[in-house]
Amino acid sequence: MDRGKKGSKIHLITERTGPPLSVGISGANVHDSQALEPLVRGSPPVRSRRGPRRRKPAKLHGDKGYDYAHLRKWLRARGIRHRIARKGIESSQRPGRHRWTIERTMARLAGCRRLHRRYERKAEHFLAFTSIASTLTCYRRLAN
Repeated sequence: MDRGKKGSKIHLITERTGPPLSVGISGANVHDSQALEPLVRGSPPVRSRRGPRRRKPAKLHGDKGYDYAHLRKWLRARGIRHRIARKGIESSQRPGRHRWTIERTMARLAGCRRLHRRYERKAEHFLAFTSIASTLTCYRRLAN
């Protein structure tokens, strides 16, 4: 349980067009790769234009922070194609073409004052405000 006003990270899984599907928070000293499995498990079924709902993402893009054999194996076992840049081999430019959707969504969430600096002492409250902000982001996108 997070009791202090230490730094926090917001982790997101977004759809290709930008609305957040799954939101999570962690401590600032937790590596990003540890949040991948809970976020993928927590992503809701997505209605596709044709056919039944997809219960898992079809493809996942990630930067070099997610370059671990156990994560690649875990994604492959669930039938999720992945495009993760490899450390020391690939440049960050190729996955960077798809990363702008995450950066844009994070910028929209950063516009919320309560998320810019963490005012809440409890992690549950911060997660609730993060969820409200992502819901408002989705609503604004659908309203326009």
